[in-house]
Amino acid sequence: MIVPLLLLSLQVAPPADEQPVAPYVQSDANAGATPFKGDGMWRAFHQQAGVDRIVDGLVARNIVDPRISDIFKGQDLVRLRRVLKEQFCYILGGGCRYTGRAMRPAHADMGVQHADLAALVENLQAAMREEHVGFAAQNRFLAKLAPMDRDIVKIRGPRPKE
Repeated sequence: MIVPLLLLSLQVAPPADEQPVAPYVQSDANAGATPFKGDGMWRAFHQQAGVDRIVDGLVARNIVDPRISDIFKGQDLVRLRRVLKEQFCYILGGGCRYTGRAMRPAHADMGVQHADLAALVENLQAAMREEHVGFAAQNRFLAKLAPMDRDIVKIRGPRPKE
């Protein structure tokens, strides 16, 4: 009981322009993937400046994309940009800490479907292309992100039988 309370007390206060969220335990494990080894991927994404441009481009595309813009209405876009930059930096081996929530609770009430996630991935690919990230590096990154779909996508109706 003491350890979770201690971890909650260690949370860094969010920037003043972010909306408050309910307390949660911060952990790099919440990022949903382990980081790449070495700095090759970090360099392929043009380090922090490249990640910042990719995330800003991704969010800008998502909020105007008629396929998925409704998901982003009413969301804290300041926080979204910040935690995506942390998440990408962490996964790409940039040495960042991830302070966001775990994927499942962060997306629990959004109703994200497979088609929504596909549109988001297309927008991410466009942002990576605009940053001139090589195709192989894009695919390696997307392969790291792909398993998160099980925690993000909300299946409507009964689950298919396996």
